[in-house]
Amino acid sequence: MEKNNRRDFLKKATTATAVAATATTIGAPAIVRAEKTYNWKMVTTWPPHFPLLGEGADKLAEMIKVMSGGRLNIQVYGGGELVPPLQAFDAVSQGMVEMGHGAAYYWAGKSPAAQFFAAVPFGLNAQGMNAWIYTGGGMELWEEVYGKFNLKPLPAGNTGVQMGGWFNREIKSLEDFKGLKMRIPGLGGKVLAKAGGTAVLSAGGEIYTNLERGVIDATEWVGPYNDYKMGFYKVAKYYYYPGWHEPGTVLESFVNKSAYEALPKDLQEIVTNATIASNMWMLCESETKNNIYLDKMVKEEGVILKKFPADVIKQLRKYSVEVLEEIVANDPMSKKVYDSFSKFQKQQLAWSKISDRAYYELFD
Repeated sequence: MEKNNRRDFLKKATTATAVAATATTIGAPAIVRAEKTYNWKMVTTWPPHFPLLGEGADKLAEMIKVMSGGRLNIQVYGGGELVPPLQAFDAVSQGMVEMGHGAAYYWAGKSPAAQFFAAVPFGLNAQGMNAWIYTGGGMELWEEVYGKFNLKPLPAGNTGVQMGGWFNREIKSLEDFKGLKMRIPGLGGKVLAKAGGTAVLSAGGEIYTNLERGVIDATEWVGPYNDYKMGFYKVAKYYYYPGWHEPGTVLESFVNKSAYEALPKDLQEIVTNATIASNMWMLCESETKNNIYLDKMVKEEGVILKKFPADVIKQLRKYSVEVLEEIVANDPMSKKVYDSFSKFQKQQLAWSKISDRAYYELFD
């Protein structure tokens, strides 16, 4: 009898241990759910919730929240809501906020090399920029440039080939650029200056008013979808193409490096991969909407669509080469970046002649 009682006791003890172990295993996800929650702020250079660009920032924050199961929450602030649009870089660099959203050519004053990661006149298109940055060596160089400012850069969007801009007078020759005040950032602005114009850098929210009041004579922005939403067709008559100055403009997210490195590895991966998804969404949205809104402006709003004369484009390309040569001659980091960029572009152009370009010629 005593032996049977002992067997029963051992059996019950073994069962209880197994149940406890199972409970511990089943309860393991609760430990993950209880991990630290991070609450970040993102400042942008765009008007709050602005179509495509501001939307990209909003969607990026939402993707990170969902992908992280609510462990990383990001509050988005449009330009001017927390800091002025063109102070976003400093705010993130100094750790006032953890994250920013903008375009690298806004920060040419911080480092001339930065602008190569946004758009280069007569440079790479969206497909080429993505290839160069992700797998062609561009990302490592971008991280080197931004690392000096305690920032981690990430591509977070692309607008594709942009339009040439809105003008209140026709561009018939290079002479028409002389004395022209145009809102145009980055390297394109330096090319305009070579042509005798004056480049003006202003945030998106200021452009319409400046054009309406005659503070500027012309402006570039993005493409038909965004330009329609900005209402430029109401204050400018001529809409020029192609966007020689921005053939594949990269939008960026820049993260305070210290804040990024303080995240667990899985959250770091979530931030990185969410920007890749955001990059793809923005380019697709641009392609989907641009022709719809171009057609709308021409047919319903009477916008005059014009192509830059061939001799004007030829001269602008010559000036672009001069601008780039001057920059790389005076800044070793810019030379390092441009050497990589130009080598990659030559390779892409050679391939595109028998791939993309050859394909589109089938429809000529």
